[in-house]
Amino acid sequence: MSHVNHEWLPVLTGLTAKNEPCVLITVLEAKGSTPREAGVKMVVTPKEQFGTIGGGNLEFQAIEEARQLLASAQGPAVKDYPLGPKLAQCCGGAVTVFLEPFLPAKQVFYLFGAGHVGKEVAKVLDGLPVRVKWVDERENEFPRDIPHNCEKIVTSAPAAELRGTDENTYVAVMTHSHDLDYDLVRAAYKGKFAYLGLIGSKTKRVRFEKRLMAEGVTKQQLEQLHCPIGLGDVNGKHPREIAISVAAELLSLGLTRRAVEHEEHKEAGAA
Repeated sequence: MSHVNHEWLPVLTGLTAKNEPCVLITVLEAKGSTPREAGVKMVVTPKEQFGTIGGGNLEFQAIEEARQLLASAQGPAVKDYPLGPKLAQCCGGAVTVFLEPFLPAKQVFYLFGAGHVGKEVAKVLDGLPVRVKWVDERENEFPRDIPHNCEKIVTSAPAAELRGTDENTYVAVMTHSHDLDYDLVRAAYKGKFAYLGLIGSKTKRVRFEKRLMAEGVTKQQLEQLHCPIGLGDVNGKHPREIAISVAAELLSLGLTRRAVEHEEHKEAGAA
């Protein structure tokens, strides 16, 4: 499916905000007679294309190359296309294109709870290269405007969202109910995670530990639980203070590190 009238920047912004994989194709150099000039861009996803770099075999080959990069999760690439001999286009010039993949962040952050603290955490993480799955049973608790990197999930079974988690999963539990908090922590221990944070006091942690150990969670596993949540030397009680403390802890533990490394790899490939 082709959308030739779209501007590339809003398309790219929208796709990356939703963590959908895509490739930005840019004509770096156009020599001789070519379909389009240097600087022309288009965006390609696994199934769609937005814009055009001139059509014909040049565009077809560039799209195929872009989709191969997405399939293999590889970094950026520069490709040279002699239009006459290689692509059988009558222009006869030569085009160099830069293929820049934008891959979804591997890290997923599950934020359970849309109360005062949850809202502040979502605000603090707005704009960072991380996928936030924001979960609550109460739809009316979510603000009208959700950060672009957040996916709002309203469900009567929040714990079911933690099925199939992996070592790139970060979880913060801060709901309106202690019983629900416990169900979520217990569900997290049934899978894998990089981080598990629970809002509450040291007393709450002790109560939860006793119940979890009775259900087979080991002391070693319980050491992975961050409760009280956030940096230990930040004792603020205001929701914003707690949110900043939680974000700092998450960042210190690598919440966005792999995404940053991916960006650095892309920049090195483009150099």
